[in-house]
Amino acid sequence: DAKRVTIESSATLSGTVKKDERAPGGFEVSVDQLKIVGLAETFPITKDQSEEFRRNVRHLWLRSRRMNTIMKVRSETLRFVHEFFRKKSFIEVSPPMFISSACEGGATLFGLKYFDKDLYLTQSAQLHLEALIQSLEKVYCVAPSFRAEKSRTIRHLAEYWHVEAEEAFSTMDDLICLEEDLVSHVCQNVAKQCRKELKTLEVDAGKLAKVKAPFNRITYDEAVEKLRKKSFKIKWGEDFGFNEEKALAEELGPLFVYAYPKKIKAFYCKTYRENPEMVMSVDLIVPNIGELSTGGAREDNKEDLLKRLKEFGLRQKDYEWYIDLRRYGTVPHTGFGLGVERLLAWMLDLENIMDTIPFPRTVRRFYP
Repeated sequence: DAKRVTIESSATLSGTVKKDERAPGGFEVSVDQLKIVGLAETFPITKDQSEEFRRNVRHLWLRSRRMNTIMKVRSETLRFVHEFFRKKSFIEVSPPMFISSACEGGATLFGLKYFDKDLYLTQSAQLHLEALIQSLEKVYCVAPSFRAEKSRTIRHLAEYWHVEAEEAFSTMDDLICLEEDLVSHVCQNVAKQCRKELKTLEVDAGKLAKVKAPFNRITYDEAVEKLRKKSFKIKWGEDFGFNEEKALAEELGPLFVYAYPKKIKAFYCKTYRENPEMVMSVDLIVPNIGELSTGGAREDNKEDLLKRLKEFGLRQKDYEWYIDLRRYGTVPHTGFGLGVERLLAWMLDLENIMDTIPFPRTVRRFYP
């Protein structure tokens, strides 16, 4: 039977344990009997095959040391996220995956037939979390989000996991502190408690342990000025792309960029009273990845929210339930959403975000 065993076959061994100083653990087993449990056919993955091929047989590549190590770090990362929010007295909630109206851009919605209705897969749980803070005050969720973006980059997934939180009576400063504390908590705990896995992945645990709050903070206007000095031809009012985000993070490390022009942010962002053309929105940008999270203050004034819906060409009837949250009593509140896969790719210095999730879904990858 021993000669029949192939790569990925499973077998049970029985024998005598003997002390041997030459053995890695100080002991070895003198095998008396081997019984094959599951005999594998010739394994299709070899050392010289491409990443593309390995992703095509992802169900098998997950057995590799590299992939199972990443999955272990992913599991621990999520544990640290839950640990953080519970220590902060946030309530975990379960938002719906089917939605009737867009939270972000309508062009990135996945449509589907829901009995006799046309619905969508959620882009974000934010709007529903806002409904829950009126009674629970501080809520969060870790759930999948779906974006029908046709981006073919190493940073985009069509299905990804989203850490989202909303908090009543919180300010922009409260929000930024919450985000940087969360990221610091996760990075330091991964550095401390996943040393074995980091060593396998050749990640510098010491460097990760240095990720500590506070992070740098600059306004959108300051960011534009910095980029122009770096010879970027960016016009005021344009959003930042990956190259711009990368340049800012290379100079400043993890940083928050806040106070954006309202035309490049979502309808629910609250405007500054002293400058209605700017909104209280903030992005967390990190090296090599770019935008890690986005958040801000939510528009809590009903009339201003109605104006914003009109400006964005959105139908009021699709958002009546969301407007009700302002009609029937509301409070100032903030929130954010952070991509789990981008956080992992950053911490582990991974070249492709597809390596952070067991079965990645992209514009052209939906199998296995």
